[in-house]
Amino acid sequence: MNLFDVAINNTRIAAMTGNSGDPIKRSDLSHVGIQNGMITQISSGAPLKATYEIDAQGRWLLPGFIDCHTHLVYGGNRSDEFAARARGESYEAIAKKGGGILSTVSATRAASFDALYRAAAPRLARFIEEGVTRIEIKSGYGLTTVDELKQLEVARKLGEQFPIGVSTTLLAAHATPPEYANNSDQYVDFICHSIIPEAAKKKLADAVDMFCENIGFSTAQCKRIIEVAQQHSLSVKMHAEQLSHQGGAELVAQYGGLSADHIERIQTSDIEAMAKNGTVGVLLPSAYFTLKDTVPPPVEAMRNAGVKMAIASDYNPGSSPFCSLLIQANLAVTQFGVSCEEALLGMTRHAAEALGLGATEGFIAEGATANLTLWDISDPVDLVYEVNRYRPDVRMYRGKIHE
Repeated sequence: MNLFDVAINNTRIAAMTGNSGDPIKRSDLSHVGIQNGMITQISSGAPLKATYEIDAQGRWLLPGFIDCHTHLVYGGNRSDEFAARARGESYEAIAKKGGGILSTVSATRAASFDALYRAAAPRLARFIEEGVTRIEIKSGYGLTTVDELKQLEVARKLGEQFPIGVSTTLLAAHATPPEYANNSDQYVDFICHSIIPEAAKKKLADAVDMFCENIGFSTAQCKRIIEVAQQHSLSVKMHAEQLSHQGGAELVAQYGGLSADHIERIQTSDIEAMAKNGTVGVLLPSAYFTLKDTVPPPVEAMRNAGVKMAIASDYNPGSSPFCSLLIQANLAVTQFGVSCEEALLGMTRHAAEALGLGATEGFIAEGATANLTLWDISDPVDLVYEVNRYRPDVRMYRGKIHE
């Protein structure tokens, strides 16, 4: 009688549950038993019997990667802005001329549900090919109730149709739409009284995000949104301290937020609040790289304070058109000073914690969800070192293998 649905035998494991000596916790040959979508046994000795058995022959088993910050669903194309930045125009200058986020808002509003789905599906497929088994997808390009929910509905459908977990985030506070151009407070009222309640009622959002910035929303406005989101039992996170220091990271941490993202310009008080409240710092290297920023996040200060650091793609049509999570790991090491092991944790366990899923995803242990990838590599660091070379031999989502 088979004890397991799937057994992965003779595999080396990077469990992502280690200590300072080996943060990713490498182990010698082991056998992993999977039943009902969960890891139910990890052992040495005799190989395990299962309905479907894989002889890993010493290949490395890792948790599936998690991209905890993307803007995957949108309409239109912003290659013209990419060219403008190449000519020396700044992100802020382009935004003030009606470009940036608002140009994508116009295209997204004009696009149908089906058009948005067709555009997003191949983007998502690229992440899955890399070994991503969970991805966060934000709204933020509709800025009306109907159009914000349309984006979230597309994200939910993607999660139903593809072998990947999709966490959805309402980002109505991404920019002030043209119809509220002279009254952002009134738009915040609309977010609080209409968009958040409707998204919560329809169970389309797992969390609420805000862009706290001088071209976005003030800390006072973000505080209002946070409080309304929490009244509707939604987790909160924030785009914080990317272009200037506004105090958003400290604010979201004080409210127990899941994460503060970008954080190039966080200061000591922000770091202390994040460490105290368990708010994850999400590093977005390709946005930093694309915008030619010169102020990297204070990685060493966060490390010393005990702030957990995740790494994400920030995939979006403007500041980070990178359909790759693995590239982010290399950039985090080479541009930000993150260690290779920190980069791997940043795409697995810490990314799961940034989505509120740290108890079940992003690591390998008995009782964890069987979101797994099997790699023909000499060591997990190879995935960070050689950019875009490797793809997993086996991808597993909730215990089911997808070739």
